Amino acid sequence: MKAPLAERLRPKQLSDYLSQTHLIGEKGTISQMIKRDLIPSIILWGPPGIGKTTLANLISKETKRSFFTLSAISSGVKDVREVIQKAKQDQGLFEQKNPILFIDEIHRFSKSQQDSLLGAVEKGWITLIGATTENPSFEVIPALLSRCQVYVLNEFSKEDLILLLNRAKSEDEYLSKKDITLKETTSLLRLSGGDARKLLNMFELVVNSVDDENIIITNDLVEEKIQQKTARYD
Repeated sequence: MKAPLAERLRPKQLSDYLSQTHLIGEKGTISQMIKRDLIPSIILWGPPGIGKTTLANLISKETKRSFFTLSAISSGVKDVREVIQKAKQDQGLFEQKNPILFIDEIHRFSKSQQDSLLGAVEKGWITLIGATTENPSFEVIPALLSRCQVYVLNEFSKEDLILLLNRAKSEDEYLSKKDITLKETTSLLRLSGGDARKLLNMFELVVNSVDDENIIITNDLVEEKIQQKTARYD
């Protein structure tokens, strides 16, 4: 079973990462940290589908650090402690660099769950990278926030999203075999709400719903196919 388009198109290296030049451009803050191989604990704050998880993965890959991940939706204090223990063991056995612990939706962690991270961050057993769509000043406890650098990821521009669609139709293993023309993109951009993951998955849905190798993307086609999909769910 093939992965969704958004997953297939996930950047494999930092140079493929779209937008956020203030962080990952040549003189970007995170780019400079990676060059120096000095990665502090970080909170990435930005809207859904902007690439927070991808950026955390790329930081790990570029600095050759072990990568552990938890979702705040499904993990408790026990899970946090188990992952921290595993990270400590890996660090002692295989490497001197702090492993990265990535926590998605960190704003959903309770105070006790966030408290369970403090010792490991303070002692350098892990480098924490948290992702949140909410203002961390209100959602992350002060003791943890004071140990992290907060970086804001900006919304994608219209040009960024169109570039992403063009990348999908020319570089994806499956879509590149079809003759796709992006005649109109207004409906795709509007329905996605600027969420790149949602945009790509809608784009793939529309393309796969057309029984033709020559596909012309128009606003009417997008509206028709997305409405049909919504009606089936209803």
